[in-house]
Amino acid sequence: MSNDQLPEIKLDTENLYREEMFTDHKVGTLRRMTPVTPEGELDTNREVLFVGQAQMMTPAGALPLNFEIEADSLSDALNKFGAEAQACLERTLEELREMQRQQASSIVVPGQGGGMGGMGGMGGGGIQLP
Repeated sequence: MSNDQLPEIKLDTENLYREEMFTDHKVGTLRRMTPVTPEGELDTNREVLFVGQAQMMTPAGALPLNFEIEADSLSDALNKFGAEAQACLERTLEELREMQRQQASSIVVPGQGGGMGGMGGMGGGGIQLP
């Protein structure tokens, strides 16, 4: 790809946020995303966003969980963190189970493995759920 074919990389100056992170160094991280103008001033026309981050350990390694939390304040978001993390985990596990069902129901023809070694190159048994 030549340089003239590369996409232009540019921040959306009408959609800027100041990010603050809060963590207990155990369970996860809560990010408060405060909308700002291109000058860095508070943008009162947009809502503050809260984003939770956690991870679950699985036999295949750490499974990242990222989820938005509808909240009016930091304390409200902190109180809702656990329930939202649990809901995100349940959705993620269901998506993984669905991927397993689709993989198990696909027709396997000898010699046509595609060279991926199972699901996404994971080799062996694909994804294993706890």
